[in-house]
Amino acid sequence: MIFRHDKESEVMLLLIIGLALFLGVHSVSIVDQSRRDRAVERIGAIPWKLAYGLIAAAGLVLIVIGYGDIRQSGEAILLYSPPVWMRHVSLLLLVPVFPLLLAAYLPGRIQRATKHPMLLAVKFWALAHLLSNGTLADLLLFGGFLAWAVADRISLKRREPPPVPAAPAGKWNDLIAVGAGLAIYVAFILGLHQWLIGVPPIG
Repeated sequence: MIFRHDKESEVMLLLIIGLALFLGVHSVSIVDQSRRDRAVERIGAIPWKLAYGLIAAAGLVLIVIGYGDIRQSGEAILLYSPPVWMRHVSLLLLVPVFPLLLAAYLPGRIQRATKHPMLLAVKFWALAHLLSNGTLADLLLFGGFLAWAVADRISLKRREPPPVPAAPAGKWNDLIAVGAGLAIYVAFILGLHQWLIGVPPIG
């Protein structure tokens, strides 16, 4: 029992450290854009991007390992039990996620209307999972991403958004974003989510 408790504490710590690294490095501009710019000027853009990428990657790996181990243990701490019908609400909220993610890289009407489609996609994704999952690990993971997305969106009202590599503007970009995004969504529903995450979204 003591070993089991220690193991749970270890994987939970991995998840927390991973979230701190991943969301922390993505929050530098939120906290102090000018300090971030000075750091880039001091050490150079390439070293900054390398350090940024390494920290984010390390955080993501720890998140995947920690959250995955907690779910597989079958002993996650339950905070609330969402009703079964809430899964249908979650599936509905997830429909625009992939189209919005693609719209972030495909300039068009969707991007202009939402201004920051990637952040909106993160909000939909995180809220959908919070509505249908009630463990402590879920609250930390999806609640953390939701809080970060809200904070980042608020901060963008007082600072310039970072440049995002994108395709040239075109009249087909919105159609591509919606069509490809919905195709990815269907693929996740039909089995990709279970293959990647180990949990079927339906059933």
